[in-house]
Parts: sequence; C-alpha cells; structure tokens
Amino acid sequence: MRPIDFRSDTVTKPTPAMRRAMAEAEVGDDVYGEDPTVNRLEERVAERLGLEAALFVPSGTQANQIAMGLHCRPGDEVITELGSHIVQYEGGALSALWGIQPQGLPGAHGLLTPEQVAAAVRSENIHAPRSKLLSLENTHNRGGGTVWPLERFRAVVEVARKAGLAVHLDGARLFNAQVATGTPASSWAKLTDTTSVCFSKGLGAPVGSALAGSKALIQEARRLRKRLGGGMRQAGLLAAGALHALEHHVERLAEDHAHARRLAAGLSELPGVKVEAARVETNILLVEFARPSGEMASRLNALGVLVNAFGPYTIRLVCHMDVSAADVEESLARIRRAVES
Repeated sequence: MRPIDFRSDTVTKPTPAMRRAMAEAEVGDDVYGEDPTVNRLEERVAERLGLEAALFVPSGTQANQIAMGLHCRPGDEVITELGSHIVQYEGGALSALWGIQPQGLPGAHGLLTPEQVAAAVRSENIHAPRSKLLSLENTHNRGGGTVWPLERFRAVVEVARKAGLAVHLDGARLFNAQVATGTPASSWAKLTDTTSVCFSKGLGAPVGSALAGSKALIQEARRLRKRLGGGMRQAGLLAAGALHALEHHVERLAEDHAHARRLAAGLSELPGVKVEAARVETNILLVEFARPSGEMASRLNALGVLVNAFGPYTIRLVCHMDVSAADVEESLARIRRAVES
C-alpha cells in the first residue's frame, strides 16, 4: 500500500526540473557575497515582497529568529498570537537566543484584533518588559491555514506603529495567502519591517527560507545569520531549488487548496467527523474525530494515510504538490475504513 503523506507540506521531493536547476547552478562563496544564484534569488524575493533587500537562510526558524534578534534586546517583549510558530515550534529560541519574552494573545483561528494589540502594549514601567515587536503569521498554521484579510492586517499594524513597535511577518506560507486571495504577497509585506518566506513548504524546494526588509536591516541580518551558523558558502546549489520553486510553483498552490477543500467536503460526510469545510482557505485542514487523536493517527498511519495529531481529538492534514487529486480520493476511502471499523 503506497503511503499518502499529509503530515506537512515540508515532505515534498524536488521535481526533476528542480534537480536539474540545482545540478547546473552557478555558485560562489555566499559569505563573501559571491554566489550569483543566491544573489539572484535574494533580488527576486525582495522584488516579490516589495522590500529593499533579502537574505537567504537555511530555515524558516532561522529567518524568524534573525528578525527577533534585529528588533529586540534582552528583556524586551514580542506581542504575538498564542499559537504562533515563534512560540510553539522554534525550540524556545526567543528566550534561549535573545532573552526575549513573548506575550501570546488568544486569536480567532490565529488572527488578532487591533483592540487586543492596543491593550497588550506595555506602558513604560520599570516592573515590566518593554513592548518592542509585533509578530504576525500569514497563513496561520495552528489556525488551520488562515489568511489574514489585508485590511484587518493593516489595522493591526497601524496600532503597533502608533505604539512605536516594529512589525515582523512570519510569511512561511505567504504565497498560499497570495494565491488564495489574489492579493500580491507584497501587499502584506510592505506594511512590515521584516517578512520571512519559506521555499521548503508548499513551494516544494528541499531547503531554504528568506528574510526581507530594508537594506540596513538585512545587512545586520547577515551578521546574525553568521552568528547562528547560517553562512552556507556555495549555497547556490540550494538557492537554485528555491529560485525554481519561486518561479514555477507559486500559482500551482491553487491545486493544493482545491485538494484541501475536497478533503474537507468528503470528510464532513463521515460519521463522527467534524470539519469546518467553509473555513478551509488554503492547504491546511483541522479535523476532529470521535476517537482520541493519537489513536486515530495510529489507525490512519496503519492504512497508509500519514497524519499528525494536533490536539486531543484533532488531526491536521496538509495538502502539497506530492498529493494528487487521485490521492485525495484514495485517502477518503481509507479514512472511511478507519472511522467505520
């Protein structure tokens, strides 16, 4: 039985065309700024996001953490949503690397309101940390792939600006938001000081993310990347995969979104299964089963449907370029067997 992997959109394999691009990449020493493929990728990312400059880094976590180090100092506070990636999935790096305290606010499917952010900003007080940064996530992973509506995003950012906060956007799946709404990624990114994007999720590259911002911020980001061990020398081999993904795999994200909607529609017909099909905006869906999620994940994995438990009764499924329409239908049949057995 061939496994169908819904654990994450990070599990994709490079396409033959991507492998060729990587094998044929022109390279140099990127730490010296001499890798032409890395330089070209960084230029394209900055252009796509409407920001001055960009920096290629090994991972989304490193991109986000470099941003944290740019905007905050030990004892400062970052305001973010409680389920955000920087809080839940980056190994405690906020405190371990930078001495930053997170203030996590409970969002509606990962989204905050201007009122929440305004109330969270600290007044100057020797007993409290300084509020220095607002960090948002688009699309929001734990929210179920939620897209930030642009005007709501703008309103939240305006509150942060009035309070003197810098703004970072974790845009690991920002191109999913672009494709889902028709709104250019730059529309969100230009409202921020820094924005990160990931190439190794829905875009299907094997490695890599980028951090974009002003020329001055990105120059300092190079120092922090070096400090974190992210100087990769002849990195054009990896950047070529990311560049191919950026140029060829953005619009096809619509297929992943369609597959997620089909999964949601099919799952909503199964007994004891709860899924808000109308809330599936991009490639992620959260599904509640009658059985505990650990038991349900084991049942599904045994049937070749690979998933992750995401809560006491919730399973996360993520569609990506290695899941076809036929795979979706086969998965629905296997999930039905697991539910009804």
